[in-house]
Amino acid sequence: MPRHPQPRPPAGAPADDHRLELTRDHAVVRFSTPRPVLSSAIHNGGLVEAAGALILRVAANHDGAAAGHEPPRATLARRARALGLAPATVGMMTSASLDSLRYVALREGGVRVAALVTAGVSNARRAGDRAEWRTFDPPPPAGGTINTLVLTDARLGTAALAEALMVATEAKAAALQGLGVFSPVSGGTATGTGTDATAVAGGHGPAVAEWCGKHTLLGEMIARAVIDALTDSLRGWV
Repeated sequence: MPRHPQPRPPAGAPADDHRLELTRDHAVVRFSTPRPVLSSAIHNGGLVEAAGALILRVAANHDGAAAGHEPPRATLARRARALGLAPATVGMMTSASLDSLRYVALREGGVRVAALVTAGVSNARRAGDRAEWRTFDPPPPAGGTINTLVLTDARLGTAALAEALMVATEAKAAALQGLGVFSPVSGGTATGTGTDATAVAGGHGPAVAEWCGKHTLLGEMIARAVIDALTDSLRGWV
């Protein structure tokens, strides 16, 4: 396995430190203290006070060909328990190799930002493409997911968390544009895949950010970290 950054908090570390554990089957980020997380994750998505995050690698199930599998949310909950993770863990999944994991950390103006990305683009799509699944029921899991976890020690209110999630999503689209990834449906530049999940964790540090849009230093840092991590993750695939 390739070496990836393995941040571990030193003795007396601040509350916003975290530890990354990586195997062939999962990536786990354990927070030293629960943190507010806003996400589109399958397991514990929405706005939660989370103890950490899990990205689980699963076998590809294109078009639901592998029948009889438990729902993805149940799989994530079961595997989180088996790994000894707290119930309040945000869970995402992918069929992409975890060799794709990249971790980029930035520090500026007394604020820390980190982005962790796993990526595949076999499921690339452009927002507005005609959806293959023509009902409102959950579609079967597909391969090629981009999972993004953004961490900052800045204190973010709910609106700032939502804006950070928006900036991270725009940064993902910008990285795909820069790499020349196209949707096989429309032929247009891909803005993501059909099964992406994104999570943003606020912190408990001294800095308070009421907003973090593209005019702000925090918004710039989030975007830079996501673009750098995703571009490096996909450089060998595209």
